[in-house]
Amino acid sequence: MKRKPANWPALCLVALLLAPAAALARSSDRNQPMDVGADSSNCSVSTDSGPCVLTGGVKIVQGTLVINAAKADIKRAAGDISFVTLTGSQATLKQELDDGSPFNGRANKIEYDMPKDTIVLTGNAYVDKNGDTIKSERIVYNSKTGQVESGGTGGRVNMRLQPKSKTAAPAKGGG
Repeated sequence: MKRKPANWPALCLVALLLAPAAALARSSDRNQPMDVGADSSNCSVSTDSGPCVLTGGVKIVQGTLVINAAKADIKRAAGDISFVTLTGSQATLKQELDDGSPFNGRANKIEYDMPKDTIVLTGNAYVDKNGDTIKSERIVYNSKTGQVESGGTGGRVNMRLQPKSKTAAPAKGGG
């Protein structure tokens, strides 16, 4: 019989956490196995409440979703994952959307509020969706509506939007 790792409760909690978090993602990712790694974990084994903290080289992979962070702090309410905070010098998330386009985000802190379906990136935040980019101190993404808000105190918002057709129009000649 194969022995389960000592941090098995933490791995189960993270699996529960990210299953509904795939709103950004390829919808089939939710049905893929999840691999979680961290240097250490401190998690309550209660099914109703209690924190779970993963620290040191946190890496979570499920289908096309890849998350890297120094720390993952997971909060639960009434047995469900309610809020996740990922931190690091730059916590990152990468995922392929259902249309095949890539989604990449990075920030010093990434917060996912599951009941509100919002992801908040703060601290040198950057999002790239298929070449359309946003850089700001703070970016809020609503995964239900697709709405993106950006800005912050004393900061600027910088965006690059790609043309729908990447084929350049021919130059008009004067002749």
